[in-house]
Amino acid sequence: MGVELENSNCTNLVFTYGTLKRGFANHVLLQDLMRTGDAVFKGTYRTLQKYPLVCGPYRVPFLLNMAGSGLRVTGELYAVSARGLDRLDELEGTSRGHYERRPIHLTPAGVEELLPCAASAYYAHKSYEEEMWKRNGRKGFGVYSEKEAKGYVKRKDRPQNLSFWDHIRIFILSPSD
Repeated sequence: MGVELENSNCTNLVFTYGTLKRGFANHVLLQDLMRTGDAVFKGTYRTLQKYPLVCGPYRVPFLLNMAGSGLRVTGELYAVSARGLDRLDELEGTSRGHYERRPIHLTPAGVEELLPCAASAYYAHKSYEEEMWKRNGRKGFGVYSEKEAKGYVKRKDRPQNLSFWDHIRIFILSPSD
């Protein structure tokens, strides 16, 4: 059960762990990409290593590039085209330093004796990941579910007079719940 790509244009594997997953607020982007042939759902996968998965401001999920900390994270794997990858990069703010797209190794959830596959994931930018980990009490979760998403605020409903960086700074400096 290797990862075969049905659409030859969809050659980039991307691991989604938060709002891009089915049933969450930003999945509409992946639905649009699937409609245009720019994305193919590959299945539910789990990280080979432990990573911190935490919530930041507005219950936005952040995967921290701190392998060995946290838990093994479960999410969804998609094969996307170059055009689809550009759209995901735009959503994740990679050119603005919000998230970084970096490699990750995965195994199919529930069939973990299979060989791992390499993909990309969107990690919190390294400039704030340590503070985000501290702010979350150095505790993460293994899956972003409805429980963790409770209280999520869509981007359009957040204060528009504040930048992404303002939201991060305010969250990091605020007392823990």
